[in-house]
Amino acid sequence: MSTSAKGGWAASGGGGGASMEYVSTRGGTGTVDFEGALFSGYAPDQGLFMPQHIPLLDGDTLRRWSSLSYRELVKELCSLFITAELIPRSMLNDLIDRAFSRFRHKDVVHLSRLKDGLNVLELWHGVTYAFKDLSLSCTGQFLQYFLEKKQKHVTILVGTSGDTGSSAIESVRGQKNMDIFVLLPKGFCTQIQELQMTTVIEDNVHVFAAHGNSDEIDEPIKELFADVDFARKYNLMSLNSVNWSRIMVQIAHHFYAYFQCAPSLDTTPLPVVEIVVPTGGGGNITAGCIAQKMGLPIRLVAAVNSNDIIHRTVQHGDFSLSESVKATLASAMDIQAPPRVREETGKKVGKPRRNASSMAICSLPRAEQVSAGRERPQPWKSMEEPYNVERILWLLSGSDSHLIKTLMERFSASKSLTLPEDLHRKLSETLHSCSASDEDIVRAMQRCWEENHYLLCPHSAVAAHYHYSQPDGAPRCCLAPASAAKFQDALLRAGLVPQLPPEITALTAMKTRSTPLDRGQDWAQALRGWIEAMAQWREAQRHCLAASGQQGITGQGVTQT
Repeated sequence: MSTSAKGGWAASGGGGGASMEYVSTRGGTGTVDFEGALFSGYAPDQGLFMPQHIPLLDGDTLRRWSSLSYRELVKELCSLFITAELIPRSMLNDLIDRAFSRFRHKDVVHLSRLKDGLNVLELWHGVTYAFKDLSLSCTGQFLQYFLEKKQKHVTILVGTSGDTGSSAIESVRGQKNMDIFVLLPKGFCTQIQELQMTTVIEDNVHVFAAHGNSDEIDEPIKELFADVDFARKYNLMSLNSVNWSRIMVQIAHHFYAYFQCAPSLDTTPLPVVEIVVPTGGGGNITAGCIAQKMGLPIRLVAAVNSNDIIHRTVQHGDFSLSESVKATLASAMDIQAPPRVREETGKKVGKPRRNASSMAICSLPRAEQVSAGRERPQPWKSMEEPYNVERILWLLSGSDSHLIKTLMERFSASKSLTLPEDLHRKLSETLHSCSASDEDIVRAMQRCWEENHYLLCPHSAVAAHYHYSQPDGAPRCCLAPASAAKFQDALLRAGLVPQLPPEITALTAMKTRSTPLDRGQDWAQALRGWIEAMAQWREAQRHCLAASGQQGITGQGVTQT
């Protein structure tokens, strides 16, 4: 594997570079290896971790990879970013095979070739029918590998108003080294999305239904992460798309889409394929930018709904949040509103409790509440901001961490930023963009059904809208992040009939379990109580097993059997 002129590697398709390390986009921390980036989320300086060097693939490697399955592409790509010293290649292959073992399609993902050149890459054949299953299932396996190896335990906190919670739950359910606590805003998720979380009955899965909106559920999570002593004691972490592992796996989407849609790889230079990416928080489009940097000849289009911050950034260099978020049919892409301040309501401590259909998890008394510690950089930000744009700007700036730190601190303070002219020029050369209204989404869904008898989810329809607006027949692939079955209201709005798979229909008859969080209750204190209670329960289990000669799992102040 030889060093390239661009500072990356000319990869031969073999194992990862022995010196692959990660740096913060803001330059305020030292390098870490993949394990460090995996468990850190945000860097200590509030930046995002990125590879210090991007591997550069030559044409021969791309031609050789063109015959690989999606599963094999994930293995090859991950091996470039994870050293064999951390995870031996044979073990890496096994972990990825395990991650995809529950996917319904034999190829993991599937390309549907439809009329008028519409190619739809279905990324939703995982357990929850959403693209996040792909990256989170792998991330869950990577986490469990390191935790088992070091006999450690982590506590995962997730706030969700859509698919992240259910995908995160499925990625770690039943894992002995992880407890996951998920907060969902009651009434703000679809019934299917909520049931996909509340029907998972596992000792390590804890779902909380909060009587508030998606901004309000962020607040208790921020508070717990900001309590340094508490966060360290219980090894708190998050699984949103700030985590590099998720971006890394998503790079494979673009390689697979390219190889499936390129007319021929016998020419020099290789042909260009346009990849249209429904874009919210920016994880998938960031993965596409990295794929470009690796030498994949793709033209990227960021397709957004009426919440158009990324579109405005690409078109005009205007990276500014709007005063409010617009509720759209493509709800998972409703990104751009600044977090709203939660109204103080005379909060009081509420005792954590399960609902009537739940089983008691711990009969031990609650420990004294941990008081708030000193401030630290928070590894949690509202999903209302497209935070992965920071990674894209870092790539395009030539890894200028000083510039990125200055720009992102300015944005954080004012929620408004005009990109420097040179950086905006590079961004507009790298990305194209479009914005779709709800009417555009409905028309795309209707046309796709009329021409193909194929149902698009509203997010996939944003990408299809772009395709239908193009006069040329250039090779193009639209990424489809979710199954239409999850968005019945949008289908009905388009005058279409939902088609529910039996796995989703069965959810309504399954037992559910969740803990209500009422208004007026101190949600952060309630979460503290549950996290502490689970730690005590696992400590008691460990002692019981130790007395019988068995071993448990040890964490920093936490034990788990």
